[in-house]
Amino acid sequence: MAKIGFCAVGGSGMSALAQVLKYKKNDIYGSDRSFDQNREQKNKQALEKIGIKIYPQDGSMLDKDFVALYASTAVEDTVPDIKRAKELGIPVKHRSDLLSEIFASYKYNIAIGGTSGKSTITAMIGYILDKSEKKPLVINGALLKNYENQPGIPNVILNDGEYCVIEADESDGSIEKYTPYISVVNNITLDHKPIEELQKLFSDFILKAKGGAIVNKDCPNSKPLLHLHPTTTTFGIKNNKADFFAEDITAIPTGTRYTFRNKQYTLKLIGAFNVANAMCAVACCSLLGIEPDKACSILEGFLGTKRRLEVLGQTNNITVIDDFAHNPDKVAGSMSALKSYKGRVITMFQPHGFTPMRLMGKEIMDAFIEHMSPQDILLLPEIFFAGGTVKRDISSKDLVNYAKRHNIDARYFETREELTNHILEIAQPQDRIVLMGARDNSITDMGYNILEKLK
Repeated sequence: MAKIGFCAVGGSGMSALAQVLKYKKNDIYGSDRSFDQNREQKNKQALEKIGIKIYPQDGSMLDKDFVALYASTAVEDTVPDIKRAKELGIPVKHRSDLLSEIFASYKYNIAIGGTSGKSTITAMIGYILDKSEKKPLVINGALLKNYENQPGIPNVILNDGEYCVIEADESDGSIEKYTPYISVVNNITLDHKPIEELQKLFSDFILKAKGGAIVNKDCPNSKPLLHLHPTTTTFGIKNNKADFFAEDITAIPTGTRYTFRNKQYTLKLIGAFNVANAMCAVACCSLLGIEPDKACSILEGFLGTKRRLEVLGQTNNITVIDDFAHNPDKVAGSMSALKSYKGRVITMFQPHGFTPMRLMGKEIMDAFIEHMSPQDILLLPEIFFAGGTVKRDISSKDLVNYAKRHNIDARYFETREELTNHILEIAQPQDRIVLMGARDNSITDMGYNILEKLK
């Protein structure tokens, strides 16, 4: 039984891997600064409940018997655990190294790439395979609502079959470490890197696939990828030449209805983009021998992932929704889905990082401008800053002023507290209050706080 440590074990990627190694009978230890600050206690308890030993992030977790310490990208060399590992000669490895090792050990390994929708498609494929008794190992960056009652944190499906499904992250370049049986590229849109760089990354990713590739026929930036692999299957909801094409997409009170190959199906998720995600998942599973009709029927029971247009609750006929949207494509998809239903939308968008806002802040505002109605309101607090040395030459004020010039009711707030108070002042029955932003669980807490105060 190998003794293995995880520094920043509370993160979505790290906690998933720690649980996988625990499931594979290793002796797992973890630390996380958020646990030390008395945050994320629910996740800490969930990990402890399955036998992962949690220590303070002060180096005390480690001894010479550890075979490795895994750390996330966010962990600095000055962290006591990293310093202690180096003193003891314990190899310090990156999270993506472990993920690629696990991934490579499976016969049918499926990696989902793309700038939007990865978590949902990974969850959909995993759910279809699980319900088809293929016993997949699924490693996700989001929490799986169908598996919330299992022990641990529900960002994994733990099984002993020949299938492994993962998200392949392009933002840190770790996508280059995988050699999949099936490479899935959901889309290529502006996010962490320029389009040309993303096209090169995803082209290499497709060329490495042993069994086949899944590519979005609707996505203009994916066009160069369509003929790279001899076994390429396409999907779409706009281009009817796609191999897997859904049409007649209709918003219904419980989600979305669509037609595929002359049969009607429903999803418990809102938004046409989720129908596209479903087509992507069904196309992928068809390469694994699962009949498309069966896959579509299984997805009717799919509940989605946390923080993806997740309804936190409703009070006095006001709905509060939590959403992970943080790039132009995600914002456009979410706003389009929200506007398929009646009622005013009040959106709080939390810009994340000065560099990303310089790269795509204008395009994010364009996505709001395209989809907002005159009665809708957009609220922005100041840009979230995680620390470090960076040029702070852009502000949420700049984004708000840009939106205002395009006749959008956009409002700036220095703090989230001021913004929350403003929401409480202006909210009225029929409103949907949507809190958008990435990498920040405090947004969810903010949503529950607003719900409580609206009662």
